[in-house]
Amino acid sequence: MSFDWPTALPLIFAGLMGLAILIYVILDGFDLGIGILFAAAEDTEQDTMIAAIGPFWDANETWLVLAVGLLLVAFPMAHGVILTALYIPVFVLLVGLILRGVAFDFRAKVPSGKKHRWNRIFFLGSVIASLAQGYMLGVYVLGLDVGVGGMAFGALVAFCLAAAYAAMGAAWVIYKAEGALQKKAVRWLRTALVLTALGMAAVSLATPFASPRIFDKWFVWPEMLYMSPLPILSALLFLWLWRQTFHLPKPDDRHSLTPFLTLAGIFVLGFAGLAWSFYPFVVPDKLTIWQAASATESLAIILVGTVVVLPIIIFYSFYAYRVFGGKATDLTYD
Repeated sequence: MSFDWPTALPLIFAGLMGLAILIYVILDGFDLGIGILFAAAEDTEQDTMIAAIGPFWDANETWLVLAVGLLLVAFPMAHGVILTALYIPVFVLLVGLILRGVAFDFRAKVPSGKKHRWNRIFFLGSVIASLAQGYMLGVYVLGLDVGVGGMAFGALVAFCLAAAYAAMGAAWVIYKAEGALQKKAVRWLRTALVLTALGMAAVSLATPFASPRIFDKWFVWPEMLYMSPLPILSALLFLWLWRQTFHLPKPDDRHSLTPFLTLAGIFVLGFAGLAWSFYPFVVPDKLTIWQAASATESLAIILVGTVVVLPIIIFYSFYAYRVFGGKATDLTYD
């Protein structure tokens, strides 16, 4: 029996694109979150927070480039539809990322008396990028609805995703920092968890009502039984992490990475719910994975390149996190 490549290749690329998006949200989420938390940090704390993300943040954004690149080359029809509907928020996202990149470098070059200006720009760029991503998620969940209702829901998800990124950033600071900053990060995490839970609940409740097809996937027996572990586990992890914030940091800094790993697990569960809701569509209720896919021959060639590039990205990411693990030290520029 011959392998059904025309069916399998679009599925493979949809899985790769989804994986790249998920990894980006988790990894770049914490350094965007740290930028958001700049507003609540003192000058010396901001230096430590920058040191906590400095070795990683460029590599984290590689996953966004990979995801958008796969969307463009593997699903060009979907790329056209999605980017047309979200042109303005994508532009805003790019502005935010540019501001972050410029501020990240310039804050290290200017005299100390002017560094606070670039710190504010780094905060502003982080907020703009986070809100833009959240808005796009909200609009996408409602089937690229750019009407008043879709824009309002997009705004709600924007603020809640920014809070989720702030929670990820706080969890990363708990892992990388010590002393007073680490304790402050625990308080940040506790506050951000509330808005994060609200955002995930809003998306979870709105998604089934975006279309009858998605509603049937969640509220028709036996699908309801099969998918019930996702919201139940998410709620339990939120509750458990909330309770843990009252016992952190622990002696000898035990389990300092646990909050970050727990939030990553919550993100994975939420992403799995979205993937189940929208499958097999890449553009909700408009284009399926197979309708939007490039020609089989094109996908085969792209897959060869992906098989070469993806392991390199994964290896570099693991290597960087291993080499620069441990606590962030005082930030110096030679």
